[in-house]
Amino acid sequence: MAQSDVRGGSTRHDSGGLAQDERPGAEAPAGGGEGGGGHGRRRGRRRISRWSAIVLSVLILGTAGAGYLYYRHLNGNIDKGKRNSGETEVEKTRPNAAGQTPLNILLIGSDSRNSAENVKLGGGRDNVGSKPLADVQMLLHVSADRESASVVSIPRDTRVDIPKCVDPDTGDTYPAKNTIINETLQRGGPGCTLATWQNLTGVYIDHWMMVDFAGVVDMADAIGGVPVCVNQNVWDRPLSGQRGGSGLKLKAGEHKVQGKQALQWLRTRHAWGSDPLRAKAQHMYMNAMIRTLKEQNAFTDTGRLMRLAEAGTKALKVSEEIGTVKELYDLGMQLKSVPTNRVTMTTMPWIEDPLNRNHLVPKPEDADTMWAMLRDDVSFDKAGKARSAATSGPSPASGPSSASGTATAPAAAPAAGLSVSVVNGTASDEQAAVAQRAAAIVAVLRQKGFTRAVASGRPEPHARTQVTYPKSTGEQGRANALSVAEAVGVPSGQVRATDDVTTTLTIGSDWREGTAYPKQKAPEAGDLPESADALTADQQECMDVYPPYRW
Repeated sequence: MAQSDVRGGSTRHDSGGLAQDERPGAEAPAGGGEGGGGHGRRRGRRRISRWSAIVLSVLILGTAGAGYLYYRHLNGNIDKGKRNSGETEVEKTRPNAAGQTPLNILLIGSDSRNSAENVKLGGGRDNVGSKPLADVQMLLHVSADRESASVVSIPRDTRVDIPKCVDPDTGDTYPAKNTIINETLQRGGPGCTLATWQNLTGVYIDHWMMVDFAGVVDMADAIGGVPVCVNQNVWDRPLSGQRGGSGLKLKAGEHKVQGKQALQWLRTRHAWGSDPLRAKAQHMYMNAMIRTLKEQNAFTDTGRLMRLAEAGTKALKVSEEIGTVKELYDLGMQLKSVPTNRVTMTTMPWIEDPLNRNHLVPKPEDADTMWAMLRDDVSFDKAGKARSAATSGPSPASGPSSASGTATAPAAAPAAGLSVSVVNGTASDEQAAVAQRAAAIVAVLRQKGFTRAVASGRPEPHARTQVTYPKSTGEQGRANALSVAEAVGVPSGQVRATDDVTTTLTIGSDWREGTAYPKQKAPEAGDLPESADALTADQQECMDVYPPYRW
């Protein structure tokens, strides 16, 4: 029975009773570093799914109150790394009128096999010593008022632009690359994953946390088990035409899983039918974990917190600015009061990648709405309120409010001296390109003083209008691009640096008519697209089993 990560068939295969997929080979670093390797020896590597990130949110909560009891001991358990190691221009969110800012933490699950324990749990002995992939990626967003929280998963095979990154441990430099997002960890560590997320979403990410196979099992044991539910008997096992599986075997109904069985639940993909459905199963587990901890009074039970803190700090690698129990304690204190009905689990809206049906890309408009809600701190659930423009500064993606930039940024060069290429990107899967669209906007720009604006003959379909400028021009190039954006009403959050050699205005399918970019409706609380597959922590659901894996 063949099936793909996205929707059915498979070009990857599992063996040995544990999930195994074809792993992309790491690209050799520029400058002769040893971060690369042939694609051949990377093929067949086993990959984990988003189980790791589930543990991480509990670590944040679990360390609250326990840290000071074993302060030095626990501090010694924590491994640390550089927060950012890639090219990104996203700025930290400005505080609201009450001095509050949202909190964003990137949760990463590594498929590392570089320990005996991880090899035992994840297989793949031939991959020991190789750089891991970031097969689990979730963004935990906590609102500025600390009254709601959101978790966004991005499927591991989503194709994105990975920026130029420098590995902080080796100094190896990796050039920018358009490829699937789980390669980021191999191209500069967790800090490269963080930079990729920031560029994709426009959301400033305060910290990252990473965990591996062994950490999941240790945490599941420390918690004492988490209830999960299936609507039919499930056995994720090898089948004809589809090797491998997690080994999960349960009868229909509710079960409490822990240790290795919890890991099996979180790694199961084939029995649910797709990788996005695996994310849903993981969200169910995460929600059940939060409910379990609250029911156990884990946040006030010192002994239980000590066990969680011991397991958690050993499992974690964190960005250096939160590399002590004190910082983890402070994070936990900010999070533990969020009610379960205001914790929303989601998956990035996606569509099949037109270049490779086994990969995904963000779904136009729906993904943009989700990113805007995160940037503007708009609650995913209807109980919240959007930040007031009168009482808060611009979101990190909004950038300088005028073309002249901020007090420290340079002024834009005179419009008459700027070369601007205008591209007609109005075509989409549903609609043909609007004829002469680039020429029409060139005329508008010339009327506004950009006399060197020209229409490009190359079609480049793009869902969202954007203005790009050469990275090599730095802050001056950004100021120039902002002046172009301002002339036609494009938000500054849609201005970005690229490797191109000229400033370019690409007219997307979101601007098919008119001489000014249409004003975008600001999202309100609860405006989350249905394609985000949202689930709140107070909801208790059961997973449907893909028919071939029922018994």
